Amino acid sequence: MISTSLTKMFDLSVPLVLAPMGGVSGGRLAAAVSESGGLGLVGGGYGDAAWLRTELALVRELTARPWGVGLITWSVDPGLVELVLAYEPRAVMLSFGDPGSFASTIKATGSKLICQVQDLAGARRAAEVGADLIVAQGSEGGGHGGGRSALPLVPAIVDAVAPIPVIAAGGIADGRGLAAALMLGAEGALIGTRFYASDEALGHAAAKRAIAAACGDDTTRTTIFDAVRELDWPSPYTGRALRNGFVAKWHGHERELAAALAHERETYRAAAREGDIDTAVVWAGEAVDLIHGIEHAGDLVRRIGQEAEAQLLRGASRLSK
Repeated sequence: MISTSLTKMFDLSVPLVLAPMGGVSGGRLAAAVSESGGLGLVGGGYGDAAWLRTELALVRELTARPWGVGLITWSVDPGLVELVLAYEPRAVMLSFGDPGSFASTIKATGSKLICQVQDLAGARRAAEVGADLIVAQGSEGGGHGGGRSALPLVPAIVDAVAPIPVIAAGGIADGRGLAAALMLGAEGALIGTRFYASDEALGHAAAKRAIAAACGDDTTRTTIFDAVRELDWPSPYTGRALRNGFVAKWHGHERELAAALAHERETYRAAAREGDIDTAVVWAGEAVDLIHGIEHAGDLVRRIGQEAEAQLLRGASRLSK
């Protein structure tokens, strides 16, 4: 078994955290990851209180193991943070914005504060407000993120915020990626897209099948899905998604999309309801190359842990005396 600061912090058997993917990482998926030895995080998304009550009640019912919640910092208000904390998560992860407004409230309850960052300035700010764990997110990951690649970013953040533990995110989907993260100085990995293609994940079956069939070249970073959904994401964040007909039509033509928004907004909403993934977004990272089917989340956690152990042993065997 791999032992790191992350596993000790939450009594895990695998140094793995489920990315809190909005609309995907519900209570059932988070519980399955936690029950299998990782840390499951429910994705708070844009702060739908009714949805959160349902999913947080579910995760609390399905596991007695540590679990947590992820929130989009710029999108939430103090009332929503209080709602989340009332369910007594062991951790709350803040991403995309200054965590200072909520850090002390979270830590006062005894929950661990996890801050996801995309650059060194964000990492230093997270350390300043008392983060217990920092996620260094590379641009290879699915969904929203910044512009730095994980390979150089992770060790830079490890060095910048020591002794605060850091975990890696972005483009990790198997035990090789987890082992690589550990070799970069991280204490574990946060994994999203691989768990999107799981039985317990929320989301349309067509989206899961598309992830399993895709390769990394089929993804792109774009702002058009935020524009059509009228979500005012701050600069410099963009989202990595699978290319589809909507991307082919509008990526690079953002001004024209803005002019056609009244019509395109309704078309997009209908597509999202119907699972039409040639129009609706499927957030996915470059590691889709490594995903070949839809599996149980618990099986994924265990296999990733076993693969990482084997990879670390294989690496050690290459040393000569």
